[in-house]
Amino acid sequence: MTNDSATARRILAAAEHHFAAQGLAGARTEEIASAARANKAMLYYYFGDKRRLHRAVLENLFRQLRVGVYAPAARSTQSPHQRLLEFITSYFDFLASHPNYPRLVQREAMEATKDFEWIVQEHLRPSHNRLVRTLEEGIRAGQFRNINTHQTAFTIMGMTTSYFAAAPILSHVAGHNLMAPKALIARKHSLLDFLNHGLLRSKARSR
Repeated sequence: MTNDSATARRILAAAEHHFAAQGLAGARTEEIASAARANKAMLYYYFGDKRRLHRAVLENLFRQLRVGVYAPAARSTQSPHQRLLEFITSYFDFLASHPNYPRLVQREAMEATKDFEWIVQEHLRPSHNRLVRTLEEGIRAGQFRNINTHQTAFTIMGMTTSYFAAAPILSHVAGHNLMAPKALIARKHSLLDFLNHGLLRSKARSR
């Protein structure tokens, strides 16, 4: 973020919602400014133009992801299994509190923007590789089954992220709000239970 003022934070929050819903091309700066209780002049003052505001939204989300999810995972001295559970839990909680994140990244991928290449290089690929290394360490330690680590990493991230990306649709299917606190608790429990039974060796599960 270029400025830590309350106005800049409101603009950033409003822009996140508008870009997630309408994309960079569809979002209108006057609507973002109005939602932030500001004006276009203030938006341009803090962020320069719509494209820079869009980049600031992405950078802000990835900064929070790095601080709240990636950094603690990198510092952890727990076993591979425990590190995996901590990572999935913190990533799930991040998505629960930042539901626009999957849609914003998905839009970047579908539109093949320059920002998507930056997202891949700086965030997605390093995150994938860290997860693969954790799975490999778990196999060597005898905690995980002898799985395809890259495919399993795709599965873990997919089954975690897709829930939030598809929540508006799946809520209609289920007949209730899948982003409600009770539904999120049930989803996290189910996700961790499924992964434990799919990854752990039978001896590790019985401990």
